[in-house]
Amino acid sequence: MGLTGPIHDILVVFLGSVLILGSLGVVLFTNPIFSAFSLGLVLVCISLLYILSNSYFVAAAQLLIYVGAINVLIIFAVMFTNSSEYYNDFHLWTIGDGVTSLVCTSILFSLITTILETSWYGIIWTTRSNQIIEQDLISNVQQIGIHLSTDFFLPFELISLILLVALIGAISMARQ
Repeated sequence: MGLTGPIHDILVVFLGSVLILGSLGVVLFTNPIFSAFSLGLVLVCISLLYILSNSYFVAAAQLLIYVGAINVLIIFAVMFTNSSEYYNDFHLWTIGDGVTSLVCTSILFSLITTILETSWYGIIWTTRSNQIIEQDLISNVQQIGIHLSTDFFLPFELISLILLVALIGAISMARQ
């Protein structure tokens, strides 16, 4: 996007704070429906962050696959369980909750340390796969990403539509 520096920074900070609050909601809500909706908010914020970093294809894939399919599937699965124990269950933190939060916090800090210590200058950015001479510098994962965003863009989108039709069919069969 062609945003100026301060506006871009404000949007990144805003989306980052909404992302953090939404992920806390995913973990801390005892009602699984609220947790699933909070997960949807987190996934939409991630997609908006991709848009801010000019990665439109990844943002569209994020919305189609994770928000449009996975999160909807989670919500339907929770709604079909018909379990009332989640709605009236109020409990304080247990030892397992404390251990889980400690492990997640340590993973978060190790990821932050890894991101800050990584040199991001050697990454090759391109828009067409014929611009790249396949060398030892490009890993297999980068080659797959390049081919998915250029040569196999249409089949990738068709597969996502087929998965959407399969999800709608599964929902209609479950309703009967």
